[in-house]
Amino acid sequence: MTQNAFDIVGFDLDGTLVDSSIDLANAVNHALSTIGLPPHSVDEIKRYVGKGTRVMLARAMKASGDYSDERLDALTPVLMDYYDRHLCDHTLPYPGALEAMETLRARGMRLAICTNKFERFTFPMIEQLGIGDLFETIICGDTVGKAKPKPEPLHAMVERSGGGNCVFLGDTSNDIDGARNAGIASIAVSFGFVDASAELGADAILDHFDNLVPMLENWLC
Repeated sequence: MTQNAFDIVGFDLDGTLVDSSIDLANAVNHALSTIGLPPHSVDEIKRYVGKGTRVMLARAMKASGDYSDERLDALTPVLMDYYDRHLCDHTLPYPGALEAMETLRARGMRLAICTNKFERFTFPMIEQLGIGDLFETIICGDTVGKAKPKPEPLHAMVERSGGGNCVFLGDTSNDIDGARNAGIASIAVSFGFVDASAELGADAILDHFDNLVPMLENWLC
């Protein structure tokens, strides 16, 4: 690749860069169990992810038919405390992700993360996975006071990565709409938490990280 189409390649975290579905499901189900609610499957809980821990739990409670703001307030710290202790019991980068990122960096592109996950969970997870040195910046759901699909966190990601042309990878409408709102190119991953990549309106769809470098090599500027 003689000239990079993009200066920055940004990634959502859960469901895009890492598969954290089992650990998230275990945290949700632990919280639900404390009030006698039955567990949800991992596939069910995948559909609740995307707008932060509290929204994920609220969606699970509503699906159980036992929701109130008071119960949500009480259960949210229960979930968070459990998840704090079990961030990476099962969480790993998706196959091919590390290799793709190393290749992109070797070719002069800067990498970044923009996630709606709180800093409280994101930075310890990144540290436990040992991948923090790969990224110029990491923007979380509470870093700039707004979350995707608002454009502000993606603008902050680009600015703090040194500026330039950016493409953003994600698995939900929060990611693809956020990229569109921020005026940057987008790639929807088909292996993420939401099985609707073709419906998100991204500029491209990625089926495996092995295909990311060739996709960017052949991107029409």
